[in-house]
Amino acid sequence: IKHASGNIHTAAAEIAAGEVLCFLNNDITVISPDWLEKMVSQACRADVGAVGAMLYYPNDTIQHAGVAVGVHGVAAHVYSGHGRGFPGHMSRARLAQSLSAVTAACLVVQKAHFDAVGGFDTALGVAFNDVDLCLRLDAQGKRNIWTPFAELYHHESASRGLEDSPEKKARFRTEIEFMERRWGERLRNDPYYSPSFTLDEEPCQLAFPPRWSWSSRVPD
Repeated sequence: IKHASGNIHTAAAEIAAGEVLCFLNNDITVISPDWLEKMVSQACRADVGAVGAMLYYPNDTIQHAGVAVGVHGVAAHVYSGHGRGFPGHMSRARLAQSLSAVTAACLVVQKAHFDAVGGFDTALGVAFNDVDLCLRLDAQGKRNIWTPFAELYHHESASRGLEDSPEKKARFRTEIEFMERRWGERLRNDPYYSPSFTLDEEPCQLAFPPRWSWSSRVPD
């Protein structure tokens, strides 16, 4: 199912006959020939929800290595802008792992799991419908997985364009408010994102001042 709004994605998923769905933007270029096998092998596990891939910009910098929720208000891509081959903290960018969310620019999920949570919420026409889907899968006890072993280029916004018009900016603000109402504290407490890291700057940078302290977690 190629790039479309949440509404079209959901409509396409309703008529799909396969047991596994793959949502794929039309501005994606495949790098690793076994990318789909790597993703489907994760998605077929009973406890797994959505599966995402390693996506690069055309200049070989990272575009998506998973999503941390709460950063910049709602969510941000981890390690975006770092060079291809960047290992991440303790080689985290080289390991398949559980994360709160992954982008639907390239996302694989069992149809049964997708249907069980109602698919993409059509109230989120463009932004955050993938993050919302992943959080609903997570709330149902499914683990969302990101794998670095499926590699693709993503020519981000090549078909949709930038969020630069007054209408697009207004729609984007509405979608931010929707996510804040629905998920509240879950956005500020990502279990897969260190509480030592900032929510205001680029992901995975140390927060200053710290967001928490050991003394605040010691019972009276």
